[in-house]
Amino acid sequence: MTHALTGFVVVGFAIFIGWVLGKTGVLDASARGTLAKLVYWVLSPALLFVVLSKADASALFSSLLPVSAIAALTVILIYALVARLVWRRPAGEALIGALSAGQVNSSNIGIPLSLYILGSAAYPAPVVLFQLLVLTPVALSILEVAAGGKFRVSAVLRALVSPIILGSALGVLVSVFGVELPEMVFAPVELIANACVPVLLISYGVSLHGQRVLGAAGQRGEVILASALKLFVMPALAWILATAVFGLGSHETLIVVVLAALPTAQNVFNYAQRFGVGETVARDTVFITTIGCVPILFLATVLLR
Repeated sequence: MTHALTGFVVVGFAIFIGWVLGKTGVLDASARGTLAKLVYWVLSPALLFVVLSKADASALFSSLLPVSAIAALTVILIYALVARLVWRRPAGEALIGALSAGQVNSSNIGIPLSLYILGSAAYPAPVVLFQLLVLTPVALSILEVAAGGKFRVSAVLRALVSPIILGSALGVLVSVFGVELPEMVFAPVELIANACVPVLLISYGVSLHGQRVLGAAGQRGEVILASALKLFVMPALAWILATAVFGLGSHETLIVVVLAALPTAQNVFNYAQRFGVGETVARDTVFITTIGCVPILFLATVLLR
């Protein structure tokens, strides 16, 4: 477990650096927006291409995928129903909150923690595949339509050809067809990909300056619900599905529970920034789940291992 805690220390240090830069004025709100665009258009696509292209093709479509997908979709649906039917939130806000509850940080935190806790960095690959090739196109399409105020085919097509989707799809193709890219081609992309995690975490840290978690009175309920679904309901669902429905072995059950217990993806905050909707819910949920998942992961590892 010491290795897992080391991964969280690394992540926390990068976020702290961002907070210091925001507090001292080295990076202001305009710089945060620039960093968000850099991550969305360049760094995230490169990282996802590298991760998925290196993944074992059989691991991308393993039996772990349906368990992770069903658990995620269930909590997303629960949040969306509450947000729309009870709180009457607009579609964009409800979607960001739902993604905060169900989209896990499968790459930035999931890959190193999978290596430290489970012994392999390949286990998050099916979750990365599901989130980027299924959840993300649907989510970005809805956000594009919500931003425009009406359904437009062009908005949906623009979401489907987003750089994040294209980078993920290309990575999957390279993995599935076993393409061996020349070092001269792969090395520059990998160099750019390596910058994604620190830049994204620093950008998130900048956004924390001057903000209080659960400080927005009108959105505390959303943050609490999204965090509770992410930290408690989603791992519990993964365990029930793995043992009672799919009959997975003990090691596979540990994998899906650990993946489900990962914190909310920083990409959700990145989407919220880009479309200017639900930033407070995304930011606070990312923060709470990043801290709160530590004891959850420790408990899951002790009980299931």
